[in-house]
Amino acid sequence: MANVWRMAVVLTAVAACQRTAPVPETTPVVAAKPVLDVAPAAKPHIDLVNAPGDGPIAPYVVAEQTRAKADGRRVLVYVGATWCEPCRRFHDAAAAGQLDDEFANLRLLEFDLDRDRDRLAADGYRSDLIPLIALPGPDGKGNGRGMQGSIKGDGAVPQMRPRLRDLLAQP
Repeated sequence: MANVWRMAVVLTAVAACQRTAPVPETTPVVAAKPVLDVAPAAKPHIDLVNAPGDGPIAPYVVAEQTRAKADGRRVLVYVGATWCEPCRRFHDAAAAGQLDDEFANLRLLEFDLDRDRDRLAADGYRSDLIPLIALPGPDGKGNGRGMQGSIKGDGAVPQMRPRLRDLLAQP
């Protein structure tokens, strides 16, 4: 009889081990919508490009004209110098975005008169005054279409704006 009791206890234990716990009801999982971390579109701005310090200018300008066309921009050659106050004022205003409201689609290829004088002259970018802002020809060379010089002081950039606008109105 003791064996029967032992057998009953073992069978009960085995049966208890095989029981499955009731499965709790679950709420269906709904995939969360991904949060897109998208920054607002950047405000268009003048693209200032430091020109290389050596090599011919015209092929470089042509390459930049091609790149600018693909970007929906226009290229102008900008010649300044560190010692030129109107040049510094114009450069600083462009870099700070102060001209973006009107000229955001520009790509200015920046040359330094002291470093690049001979190369500029060889490719038709001559001027008596700086800053020089020139509209290059399709061959990348200067064609005499541009504006040069400005006044000193706070009025430099405002004095250059309408002249720049007139330059850009040319085809």
